[in-house]
Amino acid sequence: MTANEILVELEKFGDPQTKKILMRHGAREPFFGVKVADLKTILKKTKKNHELSLELYKTGNSDAMYLACLMADEKKITEAQLNEWIDQAYWFYLNEFAVPWVAAETSFGFELGMKWIQSDRESIAAAGWSTLAYYAGVNQDKDLDIKAYVQLLDKIAAEIHQAPNRVRHTMNGFVIAIATYLKDLTEKSRTVAAQIGEITVDMHGTACKIPLASAYIDKAIEKGQLGKKRKTARC
Repeated sequence: MTANEILVELEKFGDPQTKKILMRHGAREPFFGVKVADLKTILKKTKKNHELSLELYKTGNSDAMYLACLMADEKKITEAQLNEWIDQAYWFYLNEFAVPWVAAETSFGFELGMKWIQSDRESIAAAGWSTLAYYAGVNQDKDLDIKAYVQLLDKIAAEIHQAPNRVRHTMNGFVIAIATYLKDLTEKSRTVAAQIGEITVDMHGTACKIPLASAYIDKAIEKGQLGKKRKTARC
């Protein structure tokens, strides 16, 4: 399939109610409001396709950009290309989920995430924390820099309440992720979660709520979910 053929397919799958909901969360034109399940229907036809993913992302259509991230080949995409993608990722479905998923699956995902969290741009810094969290989820503990993750947890404990809005959101998610993905850091994460307590994030009038990290971690412990890794960051 070509990029133009996929855009035609996306328009067919467009759902007005989905589009309305996504616009409340920050999506803007051009896009059709395609459900993720329908994006994956198209993905079954294309599989991973590096060049096509780059073409789709360049369209600026949010549905196509999200699909591009599902389609991206983590072994072929470059750091420069991901920097370009995150620069163009204008809302949280893209900059906190879709692009970080791809970044986390690359061999340079940790280093890229560390660079992004230093950014003065809220969207890029938020992407960095998401990338580092997902990176921990798809890599075995023996391949992770545990000391660096401890330092990141300490950084969050010291800075989260002064961080920009969406950065607070992804920092909170990072604490939860590290508690569940790295069993050796569960107690450290619980301590940090207790320190930061409840955080406030402006969700711009939507019904989304921010999980209390300590309560979320306790539930994960009760369900025996600690240490379980993901086969892929993308979903």
